[in-house]
Amino acid sequence: MSNQDNSSNASALSVRAALKEGMTRLRAAGVPSHTLATELLLMHALGRDRTWLYTHPEASLDLADAEKYLTLITQRAAGEPTQYLTGKQEFWGLEFEVGPAVLIPRPETEHVMEVALARLGRRVFRIHLDTGKPLEKLHVADVGTGSGCLAVALAWELPHAEVFATDISAPALEVAGRNAARHSVADRIHFLHANVLDALGDESKAGIGKLQSFDLMVSNPPYLGRDDASQLQREVRDYEPHEALFGGPTGVEMYARLIEEAGRLLRPGGILVLELGYNSAEHVRAIFAGQKCWTNVAFTNDLAGIPRVAAADRV
Repeated sequence: MSNQDNSSNASALSVRAALKEGMTRLRAAGVPSHTLATELLLMHALGRDRTWLYTHPEASLDLADAEKYLTLITQRAAGEPTQYLTGKQEFWGLEFEVGPAVLIPRPETEHVMEVALARLGRRVFRIHLDTGKPLEKLHVADVGTGSGCLAVALAWELPHAEVFATDISAPALEVAGRNAARHSVADRIHFLHANVLDALGDESKAGIGKLQSFDLMVSNPPYLGRDDASQLQREVRDYEPHEALFGGPTGVEMYARLIEEAGRLLRPGGILVLELGYNSAEHVRAIFAGQKCWTNVAFTNDLAGIPRVAAADRV
């Protein structure tokens, strides 16, 4: 629908009518979760919350707000993700800026946070529980940080941690930096423009020792296969950054290098936590089994029962 059509439909539009119009258009376009998308886009256009929408159904929209909203509906019907249209997505209870330069944080990635914090155990506290003395600083790495959701959430949860976050995309690092500033953890996160772990092994860039320096490494690497691109939802295939989506022809190509390099950079007792792609668990299990530096290898399922996270401790 053109902007001219949106303008003609925007006159005398109430909240109730706007919701009905949006839901009708998005349902017809085959948009998943069309009701939620409609609500979020109207909330964004009006600067209101969901409670206000449903307690003011007869309120009239200003013409400018109505046109903005209907334009957003048109863009969403064409496939553009809701999160890119609103510019935000919640992760781990924190609001993150998102845009076409970064992947949209998924609920499944919160399992990486859960596993990492559980593995750290008592090291999540700022003090030694038995003596009350300050706990030693943790060195944490987030490889392929994207929006910075893992790096920022870990810095938020671990106030005694210094975080090093890498990404091959300079625009992604700009978004991640703004998210770190938004949540007041920018002073403890070092954003490094690098491919995978390259910068973390370079003392001049990372500012810490080259080998056995990190207590925790996390990564949500590109794990989709390019061979499967045609099967993806259009929202993912056509809008999210391909360098953050595709790990190679099959999607498992990145794991071997990640695990090998993590073995060099984690200190004894250090923890590696990786998000897994669909059907990659056995491949990753075999990589761990082929290297003698790992112990306590375990896999965690998501809510659908699919292995979603692999974790291991450095011997």
